[in-house]
Amino acid sequence: MIEVIGIRFEEVGQIFYYAPRKETYTLNEKVIVESQDIRCIGTVVTAVQQLDPQDLPHDVKSIIRRANSQDLDKEASNAQDAARALQAAKAKVRDHRLPMKLINASYTLERNKLIFSFTAEGRIDFRELVKDLANTFHTRIELKQIGVRDEAKILGGIGPCGRKLCCATFLGDFIPVSIKMAKDQGLSLNPTKISGLCGRLMCCLKYENEEYERAKKAMPDRGKEVVTPDGKGRVVGLDLLSRVVKVRLHDRQTAVEYGYEELVTK
Repeated sequence: MIEVIGIRFEEVGQIFYYAPRKETYTLNEKVIVESQDIRCIGTVVTAVQQLDPQDLPHDVKSIIRRANSQDLDKEASNAQDAARALQAAKAKVRDHRLPMKLINASYTLERNKLIFSFTAEGRIDFRELVKDLANTFHTRIELKQIGVRDEAKILGGIGPCGRKLCCATFLGDFIPVSIKMAKDQGLSLNPTKISGLCGRLMCCLKYENEEYERAKKAMPDRGKEVVTPDGKGRVVGLDLLSRVVKVRLHDRQTAVEYGYEELVTK
């Protein structure tokens, strides 16, 4: 086992693990680390923990030092300059008539690279744009294509539930979501009702999915013949989370609700 601390480079982003020096770090403390051979400011998001080396990258780097006030001032200044650079770069994209949408810009701590995130429907030949941007900002330029879910995570917003987007508030990594989850939960398959702002299936479909799967295995399927305390009937509806089965008895027109433990399947 190896001692590591979790570090994030974005407010809600993937957690990367670094080896702590012989110091005590507190949650939300800013530290200087190296990522892809570039020094960055990261935020401590986990306490020291023991992890199996097999679950970590081969080369676990150490935290370089705590961030000081000069580092934090530089980070704030870089963020302001990156915001201005983004607006200027958007004008460059229009000048080059490229079918791409710039979403975000960020400087590395030492300003040796300016990174632009963008969305596009396909591959973009942006070589001339990179040259133009490099001449304008006098630093290395990186253009990183992201997906629509990443765009929603960066920009944020309010979801159909009326709350801030999960991906922009607490989901560090995107979770796989399938249309089968919506079917199992008895939701409308209308795309406008089960899609988030990004246009993809809502992440929250995953949250209760395991409970729905367990309930589905325990309860009879729709159309199944069952024996109730009031006689035989056919299942016409299910409330999976409440474990309630709606049955239309053979001698009645109105369906009756039963707890699934009251039923005997044929």
